[in-house]
Amino acid sequence: MSGAKDIRVEPIDAQSANKIVRALHYSGKVDPRSQLHLGVYLDGKCGGAMQLGPPIDKRKAMTLVPGTPWNAMLDLHRLAFADWLPRNSESRAIAYMLRWVKRTYPWMEWVQSYADATQCGDGTIYRAAGFLLVSIRPNASMYRMPDGNVVCKIVFEPGFSPNSGPKSLKARYGKTGGGSSHRFLKDIGAERLPGFQLRYVAFLDPAARARLAYPVLDYGEIARRGAGMYRGHRVRSAESGTAGSTSKGRCESDPHAPTSEGS
Repeated sequence: MSGAKDIRVEPIDAQSANKIVRALHYSGKVDPRSQLHLGVYLDGKCGGAMQLGPPIDKRKAMTLVPGTPWNAMLDLHRLAFADWLPRNSESRAIAYMLRWVKRTYPWMEWVQSYADATQCGDGTIYRAAGFLLVSIRPNASMYRMPDGNVVCKIVFEPGFSPNSGPKSLKARYGKTGGGSSHRFLKDIGAERLPGFQLRYVAFLDPAARARLAYPVLDYGEIARRGAGMYRGHRVRSAESGTAGSTSKGRCESDPHAPTSEGS
C-alpha cells in the first residue's frame, strides 16, 4: 500500500493547479498572484497542489528578514490536498517543494506562509514541516460581508491595485472614492471575523536565518494565546491534527490573499 514516502511533487500548469485549489481549498478560490504551481502525485494520480508567488505587500513582508534581495523570497499562497492522500503527505510535499525551489531558484532565501486560524487551521502542516512560527495576531483583516462572502479588507483600501480580480469588489459592494476600508465596512454592516492569523517562515539559506528580525515563537504559544484551530473549529492546540482544513480537503493558505474570483 502506498504511503507518504511514495508521493512525488512536480510542476504543473496554472490552469490545472487552479482547478485543484478550487475543488479542495476551503475558500474555493485561487490567488491571482501565484506564479509557481506544483502538483502532488501518488500512484500517478494528482491529489494536491501548492501555489507560490509574491506577497501582497512585498515591502512590508521583507522587513521580516532585512537585507533580502527583492527576488529572494516567496509567499506560499495556496496549499490544498485531497483527503485520500496518506497521513503526513503535507509535510513531505512541503519538504519536496522547498528543495525544488532552492534547486530551481538558487538565489531564493526564504519562503513564508500564513495559517488562517480564523476560518481554517493554526498551521500544524507548517510545524510538521519545520517552519518557524514568527507571529500570532488576532484577525484584523477578514470580514464577512452582508451577502455572506468573506473578504480581506485590504481590497477596499485607497490605492490598492492588485493584478486582477479584487478590483471588481469595490464595484460589487459600492465602494467609491478614497475613504478608509474600516469606515466603509462598518457602514455596510460587514462583520469582522473572530480568530487569529499565524505567520510561518522556512529558510532556504542559513545566512538569511541569521538576519531574522522577529523572535521565533514556541509552538506552545498558540495554545497559550487561545489561537488553536482545526478544521475550522476553535480547539486547544494539543487537539489539532496534521492539517487545518475543512471537509473539502486538507489545506492552508494566506488569509490576506486576494482572489481571482473577486473575494
